[in-house]
Amino acid sequence: MKKSIKSVLAVALLGLVGSVQAADPYPSKVITMLIPFAAGGPTDTVGRLIAQSMSKDLGQQVIVENLGGAGGTLAAGKAARSPADGYNIFLHHIGQSTAPSLYRKLSYNASTDFETIGLVTDVPMTIVARSNMPAKNMQELLAYIKTNKDKVTYANAGIGSASHLCGMLFQTAVGVDLTTVPYKGTGPAMNDLLGGQVDFMCDQTTNTTSQIKGGKIKAYAVTTKKPVASLPDLPTLDKAGLPGFEVGVWHGLYAPKGTPKPIIDRLSKSLQTALKDPSVIARFAELGTEPVAQDQATPAALRKHLDAEIARWKPIIEKAGQYAD
Repeated sequence: MKKSIKSVLAVALLGLVGSVQAADPYPSKVITMLIPFAAGGPTDTVGRLIAQSMSKDLGQQVIVENLGGAGGTLAAGKAARSPADGYNIFLHHIGQSTAPSLYRKLSYNASTDFETIGLVTDVPMTIVARSNMPAKNMQELLAYIKTNKDKVTYANAGIGSASHLCGMLFQTAVGVDLTTVPYKGTGPAMNDLLGGQVDFMCDQTTNTTSQIKGGKIKAYAVTTKKPVASLPDLPTLDKAGLPGFEVGVWHGLYAPKGTPKPIIDRLSKSLQTALKDPSVIARFAELGTEPVAQDQATPAALRKHLDAEIARWKPIIEKAGQYAD
């Protein structure tokens, strides 16, 4: 009889412990932020800054896991299949919106397989050329490109890269088809631009600012609506000859589809707190960018932006006919 009572008490105690554990406030363990590119790159830098600041706010460590390959689609597929428990989040850039059109087959749906948490930042891009390019300003560069369209070479960091996407948009806006030279990364592309083996490219301020300030390449314009603080002498492309031209490498934070709304809201609030962190703001400024406004670091804002960008890039990519396997 005593043994039976002890057994009942033991079961009850286990149930009580289980209830307490189930009621543990979120988060109660380490959170993994998956980043679809190698460590040390621009997106990784953005992710680590945000992860560090969010860790302080959440009271749990947010660790970064890098998984590069296939223009970010390998990591996106893994993120979509991860448990929807709030302990798996995913940071990606503009590639989340272009992959549906660039890749003929994806293991995930970029729009419907993720919960959106919020926008993070939008890194400006620059139009740059070899140092001995004869054009002195953007108007002269546009004239040079149109006159020499059969000879001008445009470098990019490979299909799906920011420089590739900007190049497609640029050629559409100018109305020319140029000889495109793809590289395996921004480093090799920049090296050949520095050496004069290619004529020009469009790439992130994070990759071009030091070369511009060092006078090693010519810079003509930034691709944002307003001038960039770190490159105050460069006009916007919109004002320099291509009205309406705007492209930036925006970043968004996601979670697997089905992650509970209270958790998404908590993560979004933490993201907003991180984007107000003075150390994050200062480091972003060094990279030539800044955090998005607080009302953009929300699930609704990222959802609206993602869907609009998917629709925007589809006809551009289809017209260019440049697809990845």
